[in-house]
Amino acid sequence: MKFLPNITPQRASIGLGILAVLLTAGAVYAQTPTVQPVAPPAAPTPDKGDTAWMLVSSALVLMMSIPGLALFYGGLVRTKNMLSVLSQVMMIVALVGVIWVLWGYSEAFTDGGSMTAYVGGLSKVFLMGVTPSSNVATFSNGVVIPELAYMVFQMTFAMITPALIIGSFAERIKFSALVVFIVLWVTFIYFPIAHWVWYVAAPDDVANAAKAVAAAGADATAKAAAQVKLDAITGNAGWLAQAGALDFAGGTVVHIDAGIAGLVGALFIGKRIGYPREPMPPHSLTMTMIGASLLWVGWFGFNAGSNLESNGTTALAFVNTMVATAAATISWLFVEWAVKGKPSLLGMASGAVAGLVAVTPASGFAGPMGSVVLGLLVSPICLFFVSTVKSRFGYDDALDVFGVHCIGGIFGALMTGILVAPYFGGTGLTDYTNYANGNAGTYDMATQMIAQGKAVLATLVWSGVGSAILYKLVDLVIGLRVSPDKEREGLDIAEHSERAYNY
Repeated sequence: MKFLPNITPQRASIGLGILAVLLTAGAVYAQTPTVQPVAPPAAPTPDKGDTAWMLVSSALVLMMSIPGLALFYGGLVRTKNMLSVLSQVMMIVALVGVIWVLWGYSEAFTDGGSMTAYVGGLSKVFLMGVTPSSNVATFSNGVVIPELAYMVFQMTFAMITPALIIGSFAERIKFSALVVFIVLWVTFIYFPIAHWVWYVAAPDDVANAAKAVAAAGADATAKAAAQVKLDAITGNAGWLAQAGALDFAGGTVVHIDAGIAGLVGALFIGKRIGYPREPMPPHSLTMTMIGASLLWVGWFGFNAGSNLESNGTTALAFVNTMVATAAATISWLFVEWAVKGKPSLLGMASGAVAGLVAVTPASGFAGPMGSVVLGLLVSPICLFFVSTVKSRFGYDDALDVFGVHCIGGIFGALMTGILVAPYFGGTGLTDYTNYANGNAGTYDMATQMIAQGKAVLATLVWSGVGSAILYKLVDLVIGLRVSPDKEREGLDIAEHSERAYNY
């Protein structure tokens, strides 16, 4: 063998050995996967099933207003005023839909800066920044839905709430006055209350901030800074939400809100001519029954849709809506039968609505058996108010908006604080800072009932006093009530030059 200069056979052997080791190491390294940097978790994307459910729920809630509520109320008034009620409901739905996209959504569901506990801001007026690619959080960690789907779902709530009010002063209000009142009422009453109760921090934001506090460990400075951030995130919510008030689908925001506004309106406008001396029976209980049935079906979107996704809690809200309404229908039927001697279709329809109202705030928190109890109890209470209390005080709440919606809403809101208890079959409370234990919160009945009572009183005061101011303002500028001659003629002809029935 011929060697290169100065390389001995021993050195050559050593060199060849080293080369073999290096080649072997290179081959092993080539087969070993390299360690890549850990990428941050991808932002959650909407699930198609959740999105579809929210759009269906929005359509169901719209059906509650038109034609559901319109037919329910229309059948309860006299023939000469049927078309006026249909016109009022349809006008409100369309008007509020436009207001919602102009400023209502932003006022109810955005950060209001230093006033964020009480009202939203202007960052999303005209739906600025709300695009097909923008998302909002649901009530589950890591779950979002398209913001447009959330926006239109909440729009349908804003549409039906002021439409409920008109039942209290049906057959006697000016159409022009109602238009102006609705614009003012949703702006200054409904949107702020919706913000108080339903504007909350995203679960992921709360959980991540809580994890940062835990990760700070014994570092007092880092822990304090992380706690400040957590407090800022949880504090970016409506003041009733911060107080711990529970309202799954609108007991305070919708029913108490509209019910007390209706009573105040009935008192401001005054009684119908001839009330209570002249009989004023419903002209078509057939229409009322159809309307009540549409309300019942649409309410599944109202309550189950309020979970903002399609999961077990959605099914719970769906079941609770079904059984509470059935129980309330039967309860009203038998109580009225015992008191008046005969069962009535109007009683069953009224009971169904009372049950729907009462279960609304509890639908995602109570268990099915608790919802049955809720339905059985609410009907006798509402029946007492629409008969005994109304007769005793003599106010003309024409279609019993106060007696059913406000009273039923108050009862449901307060009972939610009880029925959410795990030992009564409820879901218990949610605490997103307790991420290590499945977001389980600590339930205390006294504390929860104080929060529920605070929400009820705040809604009664804000809507009651605020509505009184708005009624007075509209009355001074336009006048709330039609003339006696127009009222006797009927609002169909006097206000719209049309008739519901041409015979």
